[in-house]
Amino acid sequence: MPARDVTGSSDIRPEVVASRIVHRGRVVTVRVDDVRLPDGQIVVREVVDHPGAVVIAALDANGYVTLVRQYRHAVGRWLLELPAGTLEPGEEPLQTAVRELREEAGLVAGRWDRLGMFFSSPGFLREEMHAFLARDLRIVQAEPESDEDITLVSRSLADLLRGPDSVPDSKSLATLLLVERHLAAEASGASGAGGQ
Repeated sequence: MPARDVTGSSDIRPEVVASRIVHRGRVVTVRVDDVRLPDGQIVVREVVDHPGAVVIAALDANGYVTLVRQYRHAVGRWLLELPAGTLEPGEEPLQTAVRELREEAGLVAGRWDRLGMFFSSPGFLREEMHAFLARDLRIVQAEPESDEDITLVSRSLADLLRGPDSVPDSKSLATLLLVERHLAAEASGASGAGGQ
């Protein structure tokens, strides 16, 4: 079947005609926007503003990835995820990644590769996720925040890519796929992402 162009017939962006903040929290702000569509219709859109975050795949020399197991109240479950964290004001994504990997996993990396950026759930959440691959790892003392109950788990990258249902978290799944693509490009000598 040939590829189809599924882009809209119009590149006109909807116009925000009114906006109000309904909640301002520690990390996120929730706003309600009245938006005029290109056909003139006004609709309501709820948006969760987030400062952005990083997600890190820490890959050791034996092909194992460090995961964190933690309870996620929003879904009422313990989940396995890649280490991740929120950008602090004025902080560059790589700085955040270095800090979060040390705090959550007790790891320092000698090599960093930027894998790319993606939106975690663009239907309602304004959060840019910056993905990194960390290698040449050294163990240090972890420094989790006081409200974090984290257990470290190590799994082979090959197993994670074969059975992603063990990691039901979208940022981790997306990043693992980016790692797979990055490593394949490196192996073929065509890596687009440079080390840091």
